[in-house]
Amino acid sequence: MKPISRHISLALLLGSMALAAPAQAQEFKAGFVNTDRIFREASTAKAAQAKLEQEFSRREKELVDMGNTLKTATEKFEREAPTMAESQRTTRQRQLVDQDREFQRKRREFQEDLSARKNEELSQVLERANKVVKQVAEAEKYDVILQEAVYINPKHDITDKVIKALNASTGK
Repeated sequence: MKPISRHISLALLLGSMALAAPAQAQEFKAGFVNTDRIFREASTAKAAQAKLEQEFSRREKELVDMGNTLKTATEKFEREAPTMAESQRTTRQRQLVDQDREFQRKRREFQEDLSARKNEELSQVLERANKVVKQVAEAEKYDVILQEAVYINPKHDITDKVIKALNASTGK
């Protein structure tokens, strides 16, 4: 219910602005920014991605190695199980279950840590991008800049300007 009311409020606001525009001498100027493109194309976003890859590459490699070791041990057990004594088979099975449980726990922790760090980095990129959006809006006298919309006419898309300005500001 909340997102619908937000969209209705936004539609009413934009509608009332559009109706008021003819009564005023100046024209209503709206723009749109595609944040997904900013996250993919801006140099700050690419730098954040590279930072995350460097930060988590060692743990990711350890997980891959651990998964491969577990797979090899499981395959070996399956080959040797028919010739093993019952007690030995049960012991090895328990060891494999414990190793798998440990692997799943580490993988889950890795995903949680990576997700948290990614959110931190992306929020910093978004914060910088929003400052640049505000600067562009003020410099070019936009009345409103939207970040989410169902449809936007490409002539209102200022994403390229924002990415260029964001990249220029990080080069300083």
